[in-house]
Amino acid sequence: MKIKMESKSLLKIEEQKGKVNGKHPEVVLVSPCKIDDGILKFSNEDQSRFIQIFDKKTFSSCFFIPASGSGSRMFQFLFDFLETPNDLNRSSVEKFLNHISEFAFFQQLPLDMRKKIEKFDIDLEEFVTYLLKNEGMGYGEIPKGLVPFHKNTPFILNPFQEHVLQGAKLKTENVSFHFTVQSKFETAIKTVISQVQGLTGQQYNVSFSDQNSETDSIAFTKEGIPFLLEDGNVLQRPAGHGALIENINKIETDYIFIKNIDNVQHFSKSEHSLETWKLLGGILIDFRKELIKLFNKTTLEDFKIFNDRFQLLPADSIKDLTINEIKEILNRPSRVCGMVRNDGQAGGGPFWVNDEGKVTKQIVEKSQITMKGNQYSLMVQSTYFNPVMIVASTKDVHENKFDLNNFKDDSKFFVVSKKYKGQDVRFIELPGLWNGSMSNWNSLFVEIPTNTFSPVKTVLDLLEGSHL
Repeated sequence: MKIKMESKSLLKIEEQKGKVNGKHPEVVLVSPCKIDDGILKFSNEDQSRFIQIFDKKTFSSCFFIPASGSGSRMFQFLFDFLETPNDLNRSSVEKFLNHISEFAFFQQLPLDMRKKIEKFDIDLEEFVTYLLKNEGMGYGEIPKGLVPFHKNTPFILNPFQEHVLQGAKLKTENVSFHFTVQSKFETAIKTVISQVQGLTGQQYNVSFSDQNSETDSIAFTKEGIPFLLEDGNVLQRPAGHGALIENINKIETDYIFIKNIDNVQHFSKSEHSLETWKLLGGILIDFRKELIKLFNKTTLEDFKIFNDRFQLLPADSIKDLTINEIKEILNRPSRVCGMVRNDGQAGGGPFWVNDEGKVTKQIVEKSQITMKGNQYSLMVQSTYFNPVMIVASTKDVHENKFDLNNFKDDSKFFVVSKKYKGQDVRFIELPGLWNGSMSNWNSLFVEIPTNTFSPVKTVLDLLEGSHL
């Protein structure tokens, strides 16, 4: 079957074919970041000072929240149990049913169904179908952010509503919210946010965007040839959240607060997160103040003191830097990333990495390293984890907006394997949003409390303390 694509797209196929079938990029770890070796830890006194800096500063800010993930993943164990029951998913199903009345969405079920569930007189397949399909609650068909997470008596709130409510507590002026979503759900999301506006009497500045379809990747078969659909078109897949650097690039505010949609605590337990946002924001405000001062009067000795305080680069890598090289380092986008103790979560961690002789701090995913030699050993030695609680500044030392495309490392792409209608496909994912897409930023890693990180990967996570 002949491929139906324009010449520009055919070039895209050839380029991505070479990447999928060629040598995959690998990150070379030097060592995991630790306290006073890439990760900053502040005393209670210093934390209070940074929070005061944040509270006193007037600035514009935007909460940037990737939110296109599907709610179906939260209930995957129910699908698995119906299709292929085993001890593991049966245990999850039993826990789910035994605690069903504790979930916020339980109150939204029809009364007769709630009574049947409480008496254990419900057909499981019927219940799961009602919960997940559009004929019922439709939780398997909508974004995760529209699934009710918490009861805040007498209200039931979903993550879109809670991110707005909690973010508005951080700064009452000049704050906006930007969610990346699938455009077909935008109207429904606007509706639930307007409900909160009606309850609080406040108006929130909320905007939306979707992932640019032009960044989609070509899917290839396991033999390395383009995967063709029945109509002759090539299958294309979204190229991962690294594509969202384009969405961030359009935000004009002084500071951007980045957090995942499913990491939101119950409103009554959100104070730790709000204090942590202020801490990270205050650190970034102080960092930029000192950075601009140093840029305007640059000396190597002053940069050494600055670097020792903020731990941007290894101390032994800066001794021969020229003034121009120092200025180039200073004049980059900046981010302060919260880091929590690693309790075995799947995801990226903070590392010193060697990129062709240059050592920098990066957030590294397990899939980016080789399993050979000492690299895997270094990976498992990491004691910190990236929960995605990032405060970013995308303006230069003259307060002009950077083009963020100039600071990503396109060579740090991923090759992923997925299923499409039961068939294996492979495709490129762009450098991760907080990995290669922010590779050439100035990065500060800061220890933050573990209780600021309570993601909801499965609906059972909503039974944990931070959600009740």
